[in-house]
Amino acid sequence: MQINRLFEIIYIILDKKIVTAKELAQRFEVSTRTIYRDIETLSSAGIPVYMSKGKGGGISLLPDFVLNKVVLTDEEKEDILSSLKAVKTINLIETDTALKKLSSLFGESNTNWIEVDFSLWGSNTKNETEVFNTIKAAILSKKVISFSYASAKGEQITRKVEPLKLCFKAGAWYLYAYCKKRCDYRFFKLRRIKGLRALEQNFNRKAPKQIFFSKDISKEEGIKLKLKFTPRLAFRVYDEFDNYIENDDGSFIVEVTYYNESEWIFDYIESFGEGCEVLEPAHIREGIKTRLMNTLKHYI
Repeated sequence: MQINRLFEIIYIILDKKIVTAKELAQRFEVSTRTIYRDIETLSSAGIPVYMSKGKGGGISLLPDFVLNKVVLTDEEKEDILSSLKAVKTINLIETDTALKKLSSLFGESNTNWIEVDFSLWGSNTKNETEVFNTIKAAILSKKVISFSYASAKGEQITRKVEPLKLCFKAGAWYLYAYCKKRCDYRFFKLRRIKGLRALEQNFNRKAPKQIFFSKDISKEEGIKLKLKFTPRLAFRVYDEFDNYIENDDGSFIVEVTYYNESEWIFDYIESFGEGCEVLEPAHIREGIKTRLMNTLKHYI
């Protein structure tokens, strides 16, 4: 208990600048003699704490004292502030306030080496922030939420869920929640959520300590694609694939396996335009050909 009290005494003095032994004694429900012993312990540990008598006197710290010199290393201090700076890109006022307080508490700090922005080019960051904050509040207050969701199958379905965690994966924010419609846990991409409402209904379900985005797919048979890309699409090959072969002419051969064969695969392939050719499998190649012919009808 004493070590916790000692740390809290430091924080209180840092916040109030000067405090009396009586105030600390009342705060911790101990005697003033105990507080004096705590001050001696802190002084012996190298904390520059001192006491002054008379009107306006009390317990204080030397003005140039900062917490990191005693508790945190320079590397730990930079990690904390850089992490907060990254989270601040969500435009959360609370994070901005915490960042300013800790920057002041830690003294001088250089976090200008990193700049993070989670939003897409040209995206509506204001709407994303509102959705994020509404979901965050619902998670903390354990309130059920409802919204309209556009699934990968092209369906627009109203969902009522118990929000458990906000997750960031592969350049996008997701909500991990228990879906009352499916009676199962689901991921929902925040950008596809519309008409979000927090309901008065509470829930007791707890979020797992760790979430795995993908289920165990080691035993599932996926669809293996073999794609050829022109040199012009080198930037997307580098961005989106881990394994590829670069040919002498600058083109690329990519082999990738997906475990969910649906319309989104065709949409994804078509997003590469004329710079991508499906080599295998044959039914995907034929499917792309059919879709392109149907698209061509709009321009004849």
